[in-house]
Amino acid sequence: MTYLWLKAGHIIFVIFWMAGLFMLPRYFVYHQEAPEGSAENALWLEREGKLLKIILWPSLVVSWVLGLTLAISTGAFSQGWFHAKLAVVLILTAYHVWLAGYHAALKQGQRKLSGKKLRILNEVPGIAAAVIVIMVVLRPF
Repeated sequence: MTYLWLKAGHIIFVIFWMAGLFMLPRYFVYHQEAPEGSAENALWLEREGKLLKIILWPSLVVSWVLGLTLAISTGAFSQGWFHAKLAVVLILTAYHVWLAGYHAALKQGQRKLSGKKLRILNEVPGIAAAVIVIMVVLRPF
C-alpha cells in the first residue's frame, strides 16, 4: 500500500511541476511584451516569482524525493529504461534551473531571448514528458 501512495504522490507532483514548466515560458513571452519599468512588467515579475516559489520549486523537490524513493524501493536503478528516464528528468531539471535563471535576468531588465525562441523552448517539457511516459509505460530496454 505504501508503494501505491508513493506512486500516486509522485504522479501528482510531477503533474504540478509540468504545469509550471509549461506556464513559466509563456509568462516570459507576455512579460517581454510589457514595456520595461511599467506596472505590467512588475506584475509579470511577481507572477513568475510566485509560480517558481509556490508551485515549481516545491513540486520539483517532492517529485525528486518520491521518485528516488520509488526507484530505490523497486530496484529501478538496475534497469535500462530507468536510466533513460533519469537522464531526461535531469535535463528537465536543468531546464527548470535555466528558467529560474531567466526569471532572475528579467528582474535585472535583461531580455535575452525573443518571444519566438521562448515559444520554441516551451516545447521542451512536452517532449520530455512524452519520452518519460514511453520509458515508464513501455520499458523498451
